[in-house]
Amino acid sequence: MSEESFAYTPGLAASPMTLVTKIRSLPVKGEILVDKGQKVDFDTIIGRSVLEGAPYIVKVSEMLGVEPEEVSRYMTVKPGDRVKKGDIIARYTAFFGLMKREVAAPIDGTIENINELTGHVIVRELPKVVEVTAYIRGIVKDVIPGEAAVIQTPAAYVQGIIGFGGERHGEISLAVSRPDEVLDEKKIDESYAGKIIVGGSFVTYDALVKAQKIGVKGIIVGGANIADIERIIGYKIGVAITGRENMGFTLILTEGFAKLAMSDRVFNILKQNEGREAAINGATQVRAGVIRPEVIIPLEESYIKEEIETKESDKVKIGSIVRVIRYPYFGAIGTVVELPVELHKIETESPVRIVKIRLSDGRIITVPRANIEIISSE
Repeated sequence: MSEESFAYTPGLAASPMTLVTKIRSLPVKGEILVDKGQKVDFDTIIGRSVLEGAPYIVKVSEMLGVEPEEVSRYMTVKPGDRVKKGDIIARYTAFFGLMKREVAAPIDGTIENINELTGHVIVRELPKVVEVTAYIRGIVKDVIPGEAAVIQTPAAYVQGIIGFGGERHGEISLAVSRPDEVLDEKKIDESYAGKIIVGGSFVTYDALVKAQKIGVKGIIVGGANIADIERIIGYKIGVAITGRENMGFTLILTEGFAKLAMSDRVFNILKQNEGREAAINGATQVRAGVIRPEVIIPLEESYIKEEIETKESDKVKIGSIVRVIRYPYFGAIGTVVELPVELHKIETESPVRIVKIRLSDGRIITVPRANIEIISSE
């Protein structure tokens, strides 16, 4: 078995040293703000895009009690005008002002259209600026103009079995001394504010509440009670897709829903990196396109990268079970059947080494070697 990785649960990674690559994509085309070769930190903004606001239809003719073709006469605004929620956008008066009807803007936005056929007015929400951060500390390896940046870093890497909450970063800090120890509220104090706490076999409800109160960034622990998590969140949760829960921190379970001692391998990796800053993400998807919660602890020593690249190239062999970690086969698992020596050009015209993989349905796909991770080797 390789010294670099160990799947303590089938399909889950736990490596004290590997090369992590993250594609940070904008939700829609926009502007990439970093350059190839640039060093980035967790909070570095790598790109920015503008999302068009949603349209709201206001039935002005019905609300004023006038014919659709008459609506323009009673509008107090015109297309292109900015309005705030509550601003009067249409007014009808009759009988010397004794009868008055008004229509207010339902949102902050812009008057987009006044339709004289329907008597409806479209008010569009103001556009939203969305910024995407690097998420990890590393180097920009590639830039896709207007779309994405590829960030790479040598790091310690751990996957969990399920998580809750989104992306955060903070300093790794152990709150227990053993992987079978329970993380209760007595083990959490103000010194953990802004940090990522490592527990053992289980986290109690009171510990979750206290962590939320003092402002921890995350908890990594073997197990928890799903009912306790639902009490914290305030609603029933499904476990097929997670990551959007508003807990105030990110929770990663390495083993599952029960009192389960954390894997010695995982606990030791986290212990060895105590005091280092890590990126964590609780997002989980167990359907097609599998996503696992993760802990990424960047290792900044320059020599590590060369060592990892050498070992990674040696590990892949015919018969290795691998998972594809990039589009369009993201999440697919199969067996390596061929490792061509020659370089092949991919869509970006870059020459790369490839691997051919047989999937469970018999299909053979070809992907760059950098786009796979090993689950096990024969």
